[in-house]
Amino acid sequence: MHLVRKLLAVALTAVVALCVSLPATAQSTSQTLGSESVIETIKKRGVIKIGLSLFVPWSMRDLNGDLIGYELDVGRKLAKDMGVEVEFIPTSWDGIIPALVSGTFDVIISGMTVTPQRNLTVNFTQPYAFSGLTILANTAMTGGYSLDDYNSEDVTFAARRGATPAVYIANKFPKATLLLFDEDGAATQEVLNGNAHATMATEPGPSNDARRNPETLNVPFDVAFDAGGEGFALRKSDPDGLAYFNSWIARHHHTGWLKTTHDYWFRGHAWADLVEQK
Repeated sequence: MHLVRKLLAVALTAVVALCVSLPATAQSTSQTLGSESVIETIKKRGVIKIGLSLFVPWSMRDLNGDLIGYELDVGRKLAKDMGVEVEFIPTSWDGIIPALVSGTFDVIISGMTVTPQRNLTVNFTQPYAFSGLTILANTAMTGGYSLDDYNSEDVTFAARRGATPAVYIANKFPKATLLLFDEDGAATQEVLNGNAHATMATEPGPSNDARRNPETLNVPFDVAFDAGGEGFALRKSDPDGLAYFNSWIARHHHTGWLKTTHDYWFRGHAWADLVEQK
């Protein structure tokens, strides 16, 4: 009987110890996640580092060489609300996700469409912008073409390497030849020069290019292809970072700031004289 009581006492002590240790363990785990969050890193550093790739009107350089665009406004507003400075790090599109994963910057804010494939490598916030793709075509080379006509071995598309339009073109027009470039501007130039029949990009890029070159370029279809949302991309295993960025986006959707800012860059042309016209 004495042995049974002793065993019961030992068991009770173990249970009490376990109950005491569980909250401590949970707190320790929470503290570890919190200390590793990009939010804590940004707060301690006093600077948020944002990766982006240059394409109009998301992010671009003005006539003085300074960065302007929708992403720049979003990044500066985000930094202001966090009470920190901001550093923008221009990066080639095909290397932007590896640069994020390696820690070159804290977050990607660069018109990146949320896709399941990208989600295998990074986490996305809810969309802070919504857009679709349109075709920009060389008028002389594609006069009278139907949409089906673009899916032909006789057609050549140009697009920015690694970007959503390149993926969409390959899937939608598999028979066409696809030329890849590092910048949207280079792809557009190929169409303008007659070396490619068409390219695809998010609006208002194609419409602006057609407006600047009315004798050569046109947007042949009043259709937005592959319409989807663009989100911030951040490294995986960071629930605090994801929660903060999502709450910030939700707040500024609610206030209308994101829409007003998006409309300025994507629906208006007041900024056009600030950048070089190509």
